[in-house]
Amino acid sequence: MAKKTFAVIGIGRFGLAVVEELIKSNHEVLVIDRDKERIDKISKIATHAVVLNTSDESALKEVGIQSIDHVIVSIGKDIEDSILTTLILKELGVKKVTVKVQNDYHEKVVKRLGADETIQPERITGMRLAHRIVSKSVLEFYDLSEEYSFIELEATKKIINSTVANLDFREKFKINLVAIKRAEDIIIPTPDQSFETNDHLLLVGKNTDLNKFTTWCEK
Repeated sequence: MAKKTFAVIGIGRFGLAVVEELIKSNHEVLVIDRDKERIDKISKIATHAVVLNTSDESALKEVGIQSIDHVIVSIGKDIEDSILTTLILKELGVKKVTVKVQNDYHEKVVKRLGADETIQPERITGMRLAHRIVSKSVLEFYDLSEEYSFIELEATKKIINSTVANLDFREKFKINLVAIKRAEDIIIPTPDQSFETNDHLLLVGKNTDLNKFTTWCEK
C-alpha cells in the first residue's frame, strides 16, 4: 500500500512540529512558505520545500498540490491568506484539508469553504496532530517527554480476538498496555484478556517503539 503524501503550508512553530514528526515517520512531505529563509532551513530535511504564495492558484497547480492526499494549512496570523488558500485547495480537489485556525470566526469560515478539519494550536500540539494524521488507528497522542508518549489506539484486525498474553507487549514491542477502554468501561488487563472490535488500547512507551507497534498493527 502506497504511503500517504502530505503538504504543510506555513512553517511557524506549529507547522514545523508537524513537518518534523511526519518526516520522522518516513512520510513524503511538501513544505510551502512565503519566507525564503524558513524554506532554506527546512529544505535540509523535507522531501520538497518551495517558496510560494499560496493565494496564487496557478502556482499551487504547478507544484502538484492537487495530487497531495492531505494538506495542512498552518499559516500564521494572516487569516485572509489562510481562508483564500483553503478555498483554492478545495476547488483544486485536494482530498483532505486541515486548517490551523486563530479563532471561532476563522473556524466557521474555513468550514463553510470545505475544510475537513480545524485545529486550534492551544488545544493540540503539532506533534499530536502529526501522529493522528499518519495513523488510522491512533485516536489520541500525548507527549510525556521528548522520548516517551501515551497513546490511545483503536484495536485493528491484527489485535481483535488476540489476548494480552499472545501480544506480549513488553517483550515483543517494549511498550506497556495500561488499560483497555470498552465503551464506557475501563478494563485493567489480565494476561487472558482478549480484545474486541471497537476496543481502545491505552499504551505508554518510547516514541520509536510506539511507532513500530502502530505500523505493525496497520499492516
